[in-house]
Amino acid sequence: MSDGRSLPSPPAAASPRGLRIGAVSVLIAVAFLLGLALALVLVRRQNARDDAMILPTALPAAQPGAVSPPVPTPDAALLTARQEVLAGQIAALEARSAALSASASAAGGQAVRAEALLTAVAARRALDRGVPLGALDAQLLSRFGQTQPRAVALVRAAAREPVTLEELRQGLDAVGTNAAAGVRQGWIDSLRRELGTLVVLRQVGTTSQLPTDRLARARRLLAAGQVEAARAEVAQLPGADDAAGWLTAARRYVLARQALDALETAALAVPIG
Repeated sequence: MSDGRSLPSPPAAASPRGLRIGAVSVLIAVAFLLGLALALVLVRRQNARDDAMILPTALPAAQPGAVSPPVPTPDAALLTARQEVLAGQIAALEARSAALSASASAAGGQAVRAEALLTAVAARRALDRGVPLGALDAQLLSRFGQTQPRAVALVRAAAREPVTLEELRQGLDAVGTNAAAGVRQGWIDSLRRELGTLVVLRQVGTTSQLPTDRLARARRLLAAGQVEAARAEVAQLPGADDAAGWLTAARRYVLARQALDALETAALAVPIG
């Protein structure tokens, strides 16, 4: 008989799907734990490997009672040999530096000599052509003003009133014409001169003193560039006073060329080292 109270119902059986989900969750948890453990093992092995690579480079700890190995002393002979090698290398470097310095000094001296010689040669060409010095005037003063002041002054003066070799040739022709015409000579002096040239006695090997011969020699000497010798011949001609202008111009020409020779010699004497 029923006493009015209901009996508890038996527990319901678990479904198969719920069992599968639970098993999968357990497997995932177990796999995670295994992976974590494996990672820890790998980290510890890597740390142990790093310690093994570092420890050999460290000095071993001194053991109580252990005898430390002797410290090697440097070999005196080896140190001396190294010092000698270093000293030899330093000496070689010093010698090379000195040689380079000497070469640079010699090159600078040669450049100065070449520039000075070029200045003197250019000044000669300007005088030969009868043109002004221009920029060469300052160069002459800069390079030779202290050592060759007289030569520089002569060259500069000659450049202001240049005399060329061609002008001297033309002037000599005029001197010869005047001498042949007997300018400023009386008819008696002219007659005596003409009679004196009819018969001339002179020793063999001596130079003819006839005006025509002197004039011919002066022309040859002038053509050869021997202006001073030509000037000496003209100075002995009859009526040389009429050739005073030509003689003065020839003298200025000679002095200017002598000054140029002095400048070129000074340029060649410039030290190169």
